[in-house]
Amino acid sequence: MAAQKQYAGLDYFRFLCAFFVIAIHTAPFSVWSKDVDALVTYCLFRVAVPFFLMTTGYFVLAPYFFSGRAKKRFPGKFLVKNAALYLAATLLYLPVSLYAKSMPTNVPDLLKAFFFDGTFYHLWYFPAVLTGCILLLLLVRTSLLPAMIFSMAAYVIGLFGDSYYGVIKDVPFLCDFYDGVFSISSYTRNGIFFAPLFLLLGALSARPSFRLPHKVCVWGACIATACLLLEGYVTYHYDLQKHNSMYLFLAPVMYILFQLLLSLPGDAPFWMRKSTMPIYILHPAVIIAVRGLAKAIGQTDLMVTHTFFHFLLVCAVTFAAAMLLQTLYACRFALFRLEETE
Repeated sequence: MAAQKQYAGLDYFRFLCAFFVIAIHTAPFSVWSKDVDALVTYCLFRVAVPFFLMTTGYFVLAPYFFSGRAKKRFPGKFLVKNAALYLAATLLYLPVSLYAKSMPTNVPDLLKAFFFDGTFYHLWYFPAVLTGCILLLLLVRTSLLPAMIFSMAAYVIGLFGDSYYGVIKDVPFLCDFYDGVFSISSYTRNGIFFAPLFLLLGALSARPSFRLPHKVCVWGACIATACLLLEGYVTYHYDLQKHNSMYLFLAPVMYILFQLLLSLPGDAPFWMRKSTMPIYILHPAVIIAVRGLAKAIGQTDLMVTHTFFHFLLVCAVTFAAAMLLQTLYACRFALFRLEETE
């Protein structure tokens, strides 16, 4: 109960971020304005995945980094659990990949998909979080400094393969370097360039010595968010973006936002804490189902082409599916307990 009250702000925002991810995959505002969609969905809503990574850093990596008993607190259970979840999600979407003929046809492409790009388009998060955690766990064995230097340097390098690609695409030796990166991973948004920084920021947020005063966070959040939106507009307007997951001001926004959320008291409902991952994993399947249903009943214009209605519909169905899974799991657990008592 104490943990629930302490981390309610994180739980509420994590739940909201699950729907931000759905927005990223449905472009809800594009029905009215592609420019607004670029600024809101593909800039502001990009806080979602970094926030997921920071919660992992806060709850999983911080005890290892700062306990003084690192070997006893190695997060092996977390790594195994997420690897198993990744494999399960891969199997879930395997029929879709086979039907769409999107499966890699050779070993290098298969390895690239499995370890970097994800076996389905949203599953890149799992190899990213696993790779990022392993890198930081290796780097932090001596001190935090190597982990901090690597994370910041890798993120800056990653920026020029993402939102700032247009700056370097005509520079021969830099272009060759990034071509090499893209031959291994389709994006710099991965476990090497992207994930370590946010995992580390989450871990650092667990230490009072790395916290900022509340007033600084409030004003800093306003200024950093304005800068993020300006950065998103400039990189989009001047066609610098190869992708749009990585922004320079995304890091300060997340660091400040996370600390503000930690200061929010309250008690998040149990179902909310447990529904985020099912929503994240299931929503592409729901998108496919909604599109199939819309085509079957002749309502594609409303249910798909009208992207905002499409977004709302996918959110509602995905949330219902996540709640159904939770209910079935709870019933199974209750039945198991009942059999034990008998």
